Amino acid sequence: MISGNNNISAIIAGCRNNDRSSQKELYQLLKGYALKICFRYQNHTEESEEIMNEGFIKLFKNINQFDEARHTDIEIALKGWFKRILINTCIDHYRKNASQINGRVITDEPERIADHTENGLDVLSYKEILEAIKKLSPGYRTVFNLFVIEGMSHEEIANHLGISVGASKSNLSKARDNLRKILVKKTDYKIYV
Repeated sequence: MISGNNNISAIIAGCRNNDRSSQKELYQLLKGYALKICFRYQNHTEESEEIMNEGFIKLFKNINQFDEARHTDIEIALKGWFKRILINTCIDHYRKNASQINGRVITDEPERIADHTENGLDVLSYKEILEAIKKLSPGYRTVFNLFVIEGMSHEEIANHLGISVGASKSNLSKARDNLRKILVKKTDYKIYV
């Protein structure tokens, strides 16, 4: 058992008993981690914080479902479990607001755009890439994040977002194309996403 596990287990036990100080302690422990995940899906800090707080409510409501006895490193396991809650909360938020965001909804028509294996992203900083991703429309950004960053399959994305597999593939292709255009404007390099 890892030394920090006793402290995390005590905090989790307190959260199971609705102890406010334990909830506050867990919130402080996971806040930065959670905000980074939510910020990948939203352009605005306020929306990211709102989604993060919804995720914490779900975490506290369902903390009894987390079985720390099954894990060697409880903090890492808790973060993984919470990450799934946050991603699902981001997806739910997207679905709820999809038709209201800039009039742009995920399209259903498939589009074929060549996928290149050469990658020029190494010339850009992490911050520049994140800023470029944030410029994508919410639908494209969501599919891009779920596929590229979270590693979901097109079938999983289609299931989560309530779209066809073809629409997921099309939106990923369009997201890559738009991201390529955004990045090319920032640099003189030829970028393949």
